[in-house]
Amino acid sequence: MKNLVEKIDWEKSELIPVIAQDFETNEVLMLAYMNSEALQLTIEKKTAHYFSRSRQKMWQKGESSGNFQIVKEILIDCDNDTLIVKVEQVGGAACHTGRKSCFFTNLLTNKTDEDINLDATSNYSITDKLYHTIMERKLANDPSSSYVASLLDKGENSILKKVVEEAGEFCFAVKDKDEKEIIYEAADLAFHVLVALVDSGINPDRIKQELERREGVSGIDEKNSRKNDDAKRAKTETD
Repeated sequence: MKNLVEKIDWEKSELIPVIAQDFETNEVLMLAYMNSEALQLTIEKKTAHYFSRSRQKMWQKGESSGNFQIVKEILIDCDNDTLIVKVEQVGGAACHTGRKSCFFTNLLTNKTDEDINLDATSNYSITDKLYHTIMERKLANDPSSSYVASLLDKGENSILKKVVEEAGEFCFAVKDKDEKEIIYEAADLAFHVLVALVDSGINPDRIKQELERREGVSGIDEKNSRKNDDAKRAKTETD
């Protein structure tokens, strides 16, 4: 008999949708995706592993927040391309906002569940928190009540203008040897870079991955490698 990983037609899709449910109440906690490796680890470790489309890598639920999901059951649908994972939600929150479920807004009534467990968000990095806040402002799309939403509403040119402006102010602060201003302007620059990343659909974790990839590689080798890649790309385009 085939195991669960082999039952799925991975040629149809390298990622399959996975619905996580509370194993006692059947409350839907979140929707995520798994590739074959994530599913295999989920089965072996009995803790939920997913593949992040935004970060382009596999992750274990709770690896940064501590809100792990202990797997009790894994159910597959009749088409063998969707899973329900019934879990014990450690920490009481599946959502990065601190709510038990990621589904907390009713579109028909426009009401939002305000029951938030702030302790469940305490282990997220400030970068993660800011990124998700900017994403929420983007989705809410209310320029009248949010600076981020208004900046995103103005479009790419306005966003990039602010990045250049903040980069310039940071450089002047460094030039002036003003430690307080250097820190302040660096924070402004980092924030507006995050806005630009959100606008470009790029999770900041992918910047971290790129820096990790470069660890131990000299700057000269990195530049030469990039030149070689550019040359290969240019040759492919002209062939």
